[in-house]
Amino acid sequence: MAATLFRNGTIWTGTSESVAEALLVVDGAVAAVGADATARTADEEVDLDGGFLMPSFGDGHAHPLLGGLEEVGPPVRGCGSVDEIVEAVRGYAERHPEAEWIVGASYDGSLAEGGLFDARWLDAAVPDRPVVLRAWDYHTVWCNSVALQRAGITADTPDPVLGEIPHREDGSVLGTLREWGAVDLVTAAMPERDEDIRVAALGTAADYYLARGVTWVQDAWVEPGDVETYLAAARRDALRIRFNLALYADPRHFDAQLPQFAEARRRVDELAAPLLTAQTVKFFADGVVENETGALIEPYCSGLHNHSRGQERSDPGDKRGMQVWEGDSLAESVRRVDELGFQIHIHAIGDAAVRQALDAIEHAITVNGPRDRRPVIAHAQLVDDADIDRFARLGVIANMQPLWAQLDPLMTVLTVPRLGPERADRQYRMRTLDEAGVLAFGSDWPVSSGAPLDGIAVAASRRTVDGTPEGGWTPQEIVPVERAMRAYTAGVARQAFAEGRWGILTPGASADLVWLSADPRSTPALEIPAIEVRGTCLAGKLVGPSAR
Repeated sequence: MAATLFRNGTIWTGTSESVAEALLVVDGAVAAVGADATARTADEEVDLDGGFLMPSFGDGHAHPLLGGLEEVGPPVRGCGSVDEIVEAVRGYAERHPEAEWIVGASYDGSLAEGGLFDARWLDAAVPDRPVVLRAWDYHTVWCNSVALQRAGITADTPDPVLGEIPHREDGSVLGTLREWGAVDLVTAAMPERDEDIRVAALGTAADYYLARGVTWVQDAWVEPGDVETYLAAARRDALRIRFNLALYADPRHFDAQLPQFAEARRRVDELAAPLLTAQTVKFFADGVVENETGALIEPYCSGLHNHSRGQERSDPGDKRGMQVWEGDSLAESVRRVDELGFQIHIHAIGDAAVRQALDAIEHAITVNGPRDRRPVIAHAQLVDDADIDRFARLGVIANMQPLWAQLDPLMTVLTVPRLGPERADRQYRMRTLDEAGVLAFGSDWPVSSGAPLDGIAVAASRRTVDGTPEGGWTPQEIVPVERAMRAYTAGVARQAFAEGRWGILTPGASADLVWLSADPRSTPALEIPAIEVRGTCLAGKLVGPSAR
């Protein structure tokens, strides 16, 4: 059994005895820490060269397959204007005359008023082939006219269940589709991607994460075709990091899905691939604030233009967002999934959605009885005061995205006007939930950066990359750096039912490690993203970084 000694740096174990001078890894597991490590003979020594060794990060909520596929399409993520996006699409189409459809992501939804983008802008670049671009929130798409035609969307198409089709003032379809009920109209008309491309996309995602020190990822939206892709990748030994699948629950098809969930889990378990599990089911309780589909207790206050069915809405009235599961249907569906032994993972952005999610989890506990569930509410952007204590009482993990807790353009242009300043200042109560002992972090990549160091920097400062505002936005919710590191390591491990197996460096744990060039705890928060990832180990084997 090969033994490797790591020394000559700072080793952060993530435990109560947080710092050690050496770490011994034997046969892929931590064998000894501190003086016990140096007292034993090693076959190999790794000189940390004054760097910082810690447990590798986990990402408790992301979409790795989507992130990998994003690299296949036109490069629109970095575009700073509508014109730049259009030119990026034009250039991609010219380079790929063989592409029947032009499909890409993630454009900046704040670049057009109200997040509303016109099909005619894309028509100017590609008039003869369908173009479909996902916004960076992945809840909205922007299509050209040919894509709308292929999908059969006309001025007479009614808004579908769980979706919205905005119109121009003359009643014609604008080209922006909101939420998956509308998005599905287009994706149903799109050809399936080649399986080799999809498997390669998982490799792209793995390389992305390894370059950032991440070795476990919760894929938080997995449909049947995605299960096939993961199984194919596992059979080819192409996963490279640990993945857990959260199977997507759709209220429109839930009764048919329930046996499919159990079958997908059985197939994954039967394959017994060491890097793949399927233990979770994902529910959406609402949408997102940026397009006013996040479910709120009190109405939206923006009065922004929605252009729905040709009518410009100047008064928000009593608009409170979208409840994906009506009435008691979420509670009963969560109970049925819980009864099968799955972990529950619920997307809840608005305070009404968080309350509905907590109610559903409480119903499952009451009816099905006690067990170690570790249900997850992802995002928890707004949580009402009356619901804060329920997280700990019900054993609910709040998986939050720290990078979102800043006054960037998404926040200032699209979010704050819809919530109003007082309610906006009650967003992302990370320190409050951390003090309750229920916090884990995720990135929602590719919606936002999948680099944990980026997220830690914002969690510990509540400031943008240029330092705005001085002292931090809502500074009472700043999470100290070491606590933020724990939320990305031990916090995610607990979410994954893997505490003690990874996420800390203690004898017997898997040697899942990240070697950094500097100690984040002693680095100014705004400089943390610049820390270099020198190496990432999975079960003691150096596997990254393989990309930057």
